[in-house]
Order: sequence, then C-alpha cells, then structure tokens
Amino acid sequence: MPKMKTKRGAAKRFRVRPSGKITRAQAYKRHILTKKTTKNKRQLRGTTDVHANDVPAIKALLPYA
Repeated sequence: MPKMKTKRGAAKRFRVRPSGKITRAQAYKRHILTKKTTKNKRQLRGTTDVHANDVPAIKALLPYA
C-alpha cells in the first residue's frame, strides 16, 4: 500500500497544536484594507481555532498531522 499524501494546500493553511486543536489564520486581512478600521485590522492578527464542525474534514486532508 503506498503512503498517503498530505494535501499541501491544507498543510500551508492549518497547524495542529500539541493538544490536537487545529489553528488557522484570520481572514479579511489581504486587501482592501483602507476602508477597514485600525481596530478591526489589529483584531485580525494572529490565529484562531478551526470550528469543531470543520475539524474532521481538515484532519482528512492532513493524515500525518
């Protein structure tokens, strides 16, 4: 049986924490930033956890994570 391949697009977007939680970057921070407030852009920094409903699908994309 050949090895399973990791979906590289998902590997670049998600990180699995030692606790098993999956984190992701915040959206809405790429372009059209002039109309967004400084407070809004500041709060979009950093990472957040993936919603529990999406975790099984992401774990299927990352078989070795």
